[in-house]
Amino acid sequence: MSKSKEQIDWSSYSVIVLGLAKSGVAVAKLLHRLGAHVVVNDRKTREECPEAGELEALGIEVITGKHPEGLIHSGIDLVVKNPGIPYRIQPIQDALKLKIPVVTEVEIAGRFSKAPMIGITGSNGKTTTTTLVGKMLAAGNLKSRVAGNIGQALTEIVLDLTEDEWLVAELSSFQLKGTETFCPQIGALLNIVPAHLDYHQTMEDYFVSKRHLFQNHSAEQLAVLNADSSACVEMGKQISSTIWWFSRLKEVPQGVWVKDGWIVFREKDEEPIPILPASEVALPGSFNLENALAATAIALACQCPIEAIQETLRSFTGVEHRLEYVETIAGVTYYNNSKATNAQAAEKSFEAFSKPIILIAGGLDRGVDFKELVPVFKEKVKALIAYGQSAPIFYDRAKDANISERHIVKDIDEAVIKASQLAKNGDVVLLSPACASWDMYTSFEERGSIFKRAVHRLNNK
Repeated sequence: MSKSKEQIDWSSYSVIVLGLAKSGVAVAKLLHRLGAHVVVNDRKTREECPEAGELEALGIEVITGKHPEGLIHSGIDLVVKNPGIPYRIQPIQDALKLKIPVVTEVEIAGRFSKAPMIGITGSNGKTTTTTLVGKMLAAGNLKSRVAGNIGQALTEIVLDLTEDEWLVAELSSFQLKGTETFCPQIGALLNIVPAHLDYHQTMEDYFVSKRHLFQNHSAEQLAVLNADSSACVEMGKQISSTIWWFSRLKEVPQGVWVKDGWIVFREKDEEPIPILPASEVALPGSFNLENALAATAIALACQCPIEAIQETLRSFTGVEHRLEYVETIAGVTYYNNSKATNAQAAEKSFEAFSKPIILIAGGLDRGVDFKELVPVFKEKVKALIAYGQSAPIFYDRAKDANISERHIVKDIDEAVIKASQLAKNGDVVLLSPACASWDMYTSFEERGSIFKRAVHRLNNK
């Protein structure tokens, strides 16, 4: 993959696509359309791969049920893997030993995009910030498409893009780890906290994967970084981009920050330009203010009118499963924050509320002890209801925090019923699991949807 897209004769390329998820299907179709010989492999059974028939109808070979011996050989030019597939599996190890490039579809999309790209990553806040940017650009009548880890796969739309529109991409560390030449015009790093260490194994690998967003930057490209995050400050020392900072807590030399209660912007040595009072941002919570600051910086870099930025910040109330208001029943408000899949995301959600919280938490046990949550439990949480593999751990942390109402239940449905029994007028019932969903539910989306249905049933009784 050292050649540019103009030099590559894809008809001479033999490509293995590992994984029949959304991005795998999209990249297989794209490379096949360009003339490459494509074989798609997924260890799931044929019945679990409904997309296989569609690809085979196009003339793409699909192998399911296992990773066959000899799949990777010296005649293969490129392996494109599903971002979530770990590098330790045999086909990837075989490719690396043979020095065959192993990339994700983000790398392929970057090769073909005529549109300038905005890449947004971070441990928390990616989807909200990406959505905000897309809405700001739309409100400012700037042509843009939102894709990546949110919505459509990048390779599904990349050939349809033109030079006069922005491609706004939410990007995970999994996706970025498999990039080589990828170079977005604007890259934003919102924060870095310990996450996905079952995949990355070390914080160093996680950090380096995030750094891939900027690895091909020069001063011609822009990095938007969080000045309140020590990891982002360290990132700023390691990259060659022009940097705009954003901060809730302090003035920055160039970028967006909060000054005397106002969101303001400054470029270079100019006087700060007021955007709007921070109190007018519709999204609740200090973490969402950070997302708003980052989105504002990105939109301003795209020459988005300030009026469009103001309008969006005042009207946008959030993304599904991210501190999403569900319903108020008998004076008790219910919020769905199922996307909080780590302790830091859960802790930040508590900051949005001054009222007593009845917390529903739990899920996949990744060996985390959650002791860092004890202080905020003491301050914010009135009762804790735990479920899933990690329920005993949360029960113990509630005990450490002297929370007398602590309960273990079998699932989200039972948790909602128990929460409704404990809640009083003025309380908040918050699903903020601090864990991945995979011990019981297929995704955080399924988990959040089950929570919302359970809440709505309370109101129908």
